[in-house]
Amino acid sequence: MHNLYTIFSKILKICKQFGDNLINEKGNIPRPGVVPKFSDIEVIALNLTSEAMGIDSESNLFIRLSEYKDKMPNLISRRQYNDRRKTTSTLCDTIRKRIAEKIDGGEEYFCIDSKPIEVCRVARGKRCKMGRNDYSKAPSFGYCASQKNYYYGYKLHAICGLSGVIHSFDLTKASVHDINYLKNIRYEYHDCSIFGDRGYISKNVQLDLFETANIRLEVPYRLNQKDWSPTFIPFAKARKRIETDFSQLCDQFMIVRNYAKDTVGLFTRILGKISAFTILQYINHINNKPIGRLKYALI
Repeated sequence: MHNLYTIFSKILKICKQFGDNLINEKGNIPRPGVVPKFSDIEVIALNLTSEAMGIDSESNLFIRLSEYKDKMPNLISRRQYNDRRKTTSTLCDTIRKRIAEKIDGGEEYFCIDSKPIEVCRVARGKRCKMGRNDYSKAPSFGYCASQKNYYYGYKLHAICGLSGVIHSFDLTKASVHDINYLKNIRYEYHDCSIFGDRGYISKNVQLDLFETANIRLEVPYRLNQKDWSPTFIPFAKARKRIETDFSQLCDQFMIVRNYAKDTVGLFTRILGKISAFTILQYINHINNKPIGRLKYALI
């Protein structure tokens, strides 16, 4: 299935299914003012369609859409699409969470990891204008231990189930340590086990998560630790699930390649890629196919 409009119609139907009580009869978020003819839910579906098809250039997307003017008479301009994609990001994230819950709700085992998101070369970091108006949201210099290099940008933190469905994610400065992201998960998760790598080693955090939310944080020991013990093999295999997700996001969805000029735009693009990732998993799920085979979901 390579017809853009056919894929758009299929994804639009799924978006309406999971966002039915969040939008009005015309597919818009209830708000005063002029009612747009090209609805909010259509903007979200178009965004997810472009990401699912690997179209990461808005210019390329609208060139392809010119072939379907008769089927999409109310299509908005490229500038309007870029603006409204940001304003509908909250609705898009809610739909993504509902789809993830539908696929494997009630999951008790999760994997956590982080991924560097570079916004420019290290040499150009001090000249980068992204986030200069708000220092709290500006990128920073960081170090990636797995790739053994420094970079300038953000760090993507994500938690997925054993099936590979991403349940939650967030962006932080590159300089923020992975352990700091664990301080917020107690408000979203409880009575579960989370598998992480050695970057999440902290006895104080492990004890705090267990006492406050009954979260069992499982991490492998370092060789120089006094209480070292071999890693339990099933835990090590389960933790690789999120590494596979990151590999798919880099390969098929090109998450490390972006053209955003500001932080809001960057977050919106990453949200769109992860939402498209989730909706392809859902299409495989309802078709009784392995949800990880995303390249064949639209065939």
